[in-house]
Amino acid sequence: QVQLVESGGGLVQPGGSLRLSCAASGSIFSINGMGWYRQAPGKQREFVAVITSGTSTKYADSVKGRFTISRDNAKNTVYLQMNSLKPEDTAVYYCNADVQRFFTSPYSRSWGQGTQVTVSS
Repeated sequence: QVQLVESGGGLVQPGGSLRLSCAASGSIFSINGMGWYRQAPGKQREFVAVITSGTSTKYADSVKGRFTISRDNAKNTVYLQMNSLKPEDTAVYYCNADVQRFFTSPYSRSWGQGTQVTVSS
């Protein structure tokens, strides 16, 4: 079994910052890419950022220059540093990871349960 657990969400004023974390646990042999998506009420889930095992990153245009994704492979954890937050960043943020559970296993996509981020004055 593999679990991804997000943390660090909360209420912040516009212009503020939050740092999200997502830790993978359970039966894990290796992890390839890790990323973040978000879903606001009444909207589709959208891509936010991704980081590969080689530390290459990609961001949605809406968050470029404000968000930074990083990872700690020793801890099987991915982070999302969010600065200059805007009300339109309000959403449930989900992390995902491509996980190989055993050295002979194929990679599969795992998702966390999400953490709420609310940007409001």
